[in-house]
Amino acid sequence: MVLADYAEIYALWLSCTGMGLNDLDDSPDGIARFLKRNPDTCFVAEEEGKITGTILAGHDGRRGYIYHTAVLPDYRKQGTGTQLVEQVLASFRTLGIGKAALVVFDQNTTGNAFWESMGFAVRGDLVYRDIGLAEMTRLDT
Repeated sequence: MVLADYAEIYALWLSCTGMGLNDLDDSPDGIARFLKRNPDTCFVAEEEGKITGTILAGHDGRRGYIYHTAVLPDYRKQGTGTQLVEQVLASFRTLGIGKAALVVFDQNTTGNAFWESMGFAVRGDLVYRDIGLAEMTRLDT
């Protein structure tokens, strides 16, 4: 994946029901920062010069994280998603990363079915929490 692919990739993401995007992280600048930090773990699938799938992934040195895995609706059920995931997992292994994680919206039934088929298990012992730093002006102590 390269930044020059951004417009086509973003359009692909928009075509996928259940994909969560935001104006900061998924902007051209946000994706440029991510690609600079993770040049070996982000991929696109192409068919006849058209991007048909994407996977955005990175790591913190211990654990790999997978984001924005998407395949154009007309190209699903052909192994594209599986190949993208296998490529990322191979890259993680090469980098010495021994575990990978991801987040899927609960209502994204297509995405959840895909990840289950890939062997990713739901962890019932965790509570996912986050905080939006861009919207915050200060933290009360």
